[in-house]
Amino acid sequence: MNAAKDLDVVLLCGGLGTRLREETEFKPKPMVEIGGRPIMWHIMKHFNHFGAKRFVLALGYRGDMIRDYFVNYHLRSRDLEVDLSSGAVSALNNGACDEWQVVLAETGSESLTGARIRRVLKYLRGSRFFATYGDGVSNVNLDKLLAFHKSAGRLATVTAVHPSSRFGELAIADGLVKNFREKPQVAEGWINGGFFVFEKAAFDRLRPNDNLPLETAVLETLAAEGQLAVYQHHGFWQCMDTVREMQLLNEMWQEGRAPWHLWAPQRLTA
Repeated sequence: MNAAKDLDVVLLCGGLGTRLREETEFKPKPMVEIGGRPIMWHIMKHFNHFGAKRFVLALGYRGDMIRDYFVNYHLRSRDLEVDLSSGAVSALNNGACDEWQVVLAETGSESLTGARIRRVLKYLRGSRFFATYGDGVSNVNLDKLLAFHKSAGRLATVTAVHPSSRFGELAIADGLVKNFREKPQVAEGWINGGFFVFEKAAFDRLRPNDNLPLETAVLETLAAEGQLAVYQHHGFWQCMDTVREMQLLNEMWQEGRAPWHLWAPQRLTA
């Protein structure tokens, strides 16, 4: 039986992030930082908390920046000595570096999400894998998600989440505001929060050259066939579509109240 540690993780990293243009004009959205680290790092640390160590990044827009980040990842964690005459770089200490294997797969600057996943299937071990978007953090329990997927016996499972409200929530009594909550997660309504488990066979519906979205070309079809299970996550989830949401996530991290930080709750510095 597969455990979370046995599954590869596909991270969709190729979108333009047009609603966060202030940050994404010169960098891909997964490289936008929370607490000094790219949001994709936070997502990968979440998966790694449950044992996952192999990540397949589906690159597109400004994928060169993501390549550079991981090619030099081990150097960022160490003190270095550089010989300027030869260009040789040597590490002066071991440092602390994540023990991950990262596949950097170019999937095309204009490719849609379904095509991106279809194009990286060849790099995945086994017949089952995790997948998620590169712009949302959560505290979803991936072991429970995977167990639910197995019990459901379907080709795919999507995590349903409660979105945050667009507006602050007021508790009113006797003409006074008794409680104010800034953009809380709503109690009603479910949306696609990513954090998928897929069987590779779910993508048999896409031909190799199809450039189609995951949501309409795969998920809608699977739902119509009764092959899309849904895992309802009642905990924290937040995407980063706007500057305000980026600021919110950074505030939560800096103030030590980041619910997605499962891997080291006592250390909330990047």
